[in-house]
Amino acid sequence: MTIDWKQETETRKEAFIEDLKSMLAVESVRDDSKATADAPLGPGPKDALVKVLSIAERDGFTTKNLDNLAGYIEIGPKDAEEYVAILAHVDVMPAGEGWETAPFEPVVTEDKIIARGASDDKGPGMAAYYAFKILSDLKVPLKRRVRLIFGTDEENDWTGMTRYFEVEPEPAFGFSPDAEYPIINGEKGNVQILIDGEATNGGSAKLVSFESGLRTNMVPGIARATVKSAQAEKIVTEFQEYLVDNPQISGSTETDGEVVNFVLNGKQVHGAMPETGENAGTYLANFLQDFDFGGTAKSFLTYLGTPAHDDTIGKKFGVNYTDQVMGPLSMNVGIQKFVDGGKAFINFNFRYPKGITPEEIEAGLASQLNGWDVKPTIGGHAQVPHYVAPSDPIVETLLRVYHEQTGLPAHDQVIGGGTYGRLMKRGVAFGALFPDSPDTMHQVNEFALLDDLYRSISIYAQAIAEITNLD
Repeated sequence: MTIDWKQETETRKEAFIEDLKSMLAVESVRDDSKATADAPLGPGPKDALVKVLSIAERDGFTTKNLDNLAGYIEIGPKDAEEYVAILAHVDVMPAGEGWETAPFEPVVTEDKIIARGASDDKGPGMAAYYAFKILSDLKVPLKRRVRLIFGTDEENDWTGMTRYFEVEPEPAFGFSPDAEYPIINGEKGNVQILIDGEATNGGSAKLVSFESGLRTNMVPGIARATVKSAQAEKIVTEFQEYLVDNPQISGSTETDGEVVNFVLNGKQVHGAMPETGENAGTYLANFLQDFDFGGTAKSFLTYLGTPAHDDTIGKKFGVNYTDQVMGPLSMNVGIQKFVDGGKAFINFNFRYPKGITPEEIEAGLASQLNGWDVKPTIGGHAQVPHYVAPSDPIVETLLRVYHEQTGLPAHDQVIGGGTYGRLMKRGVAFGALFPDSPDTMHQVNEFALLDDLYRSISIYAQAIAEITNLD
């Protein structure tokens, strides 16, 4: 059966864009404050899951909703014992500030679609869905069943996909369209290390509050702090000088007598690639740490502003480890909060290769506390490193399909990002970001290139057809 995958995609472009726009319009950010029995992660993730399943039902597909936490669309022979899984997600990161367009009102230009989730992961997820449509419309013969599974909490602790694997049989193998091409056959371990202590003051300067970061897997783009000091004017002057000395960041202040409100702007990026961003929180702590703070405010600012600042490989903590195959460890200081009389809290996110353990990372963070009476602890949802050999037929097949359709070099690789691919013993990540395309995941003004999404529909259709029929 000879199929022109690219031509099949061409005839479905307009319908694809309309369906994608309807998905992007759903503000599917997890919100536990609005959680109910019917919407365990808040209304947004549930609404997005219901939306994508309703699109599939409109088109005549078999679907299943698992407690509004996960759901799937299935094609292929119903009597086949094994199935192949394509794992995507409908939840998105908080939009953050600084967008040029409304983040949940998708804008389609000549070459791109702009909205939160366009590239992570609604665009790729819908590309996989339209690959399903092509296979179904053409009645492509399949040896195994195939499920396109949507989770609702990939950007947090994977609650939805955890539920799926609790109640459904494990797939034989598969991929997640939630990363980049040519393929991701290795993913580093992922662990959070938390520091949680009391927030106190004691010097002539008082740290009233400090806040930066929305999620552990995002490099904070904005930091805010309120400081009270008799030297308010001097602090403001030195802050302006600090900004001049660090042109990669920007900021502003508002003064009311002895009270100064700071805003510092860095660069928000995906926490798996912290070296490409500018951590607003650690910069602000780096500036403030030298003033006359006392109590745990001094410890909090010094820790953030010295060992945790300007270091995305954990060198200052002595955990800068590199594996020959999986590459180096990376560190993101994702969430930073201090409220006088309340809590001082820091959340680190490490992506680590095989050869180093979360316990060793935890000990490294403890080694630089310098008298601060807190204890770093390993947070939940830790993930060990994952690797599928390049010789596995699923890796070989996906790389061949990618090369056939694009003419681009095809090779295996390891990343620091975590995808649903690691949930399967023979699971990988496959697209949808191309090597020469800009990566705007987790950033303001997130977008996906239209041609990349169209190319992915074609690639996914052929890829699913071929891996589903592997011997």
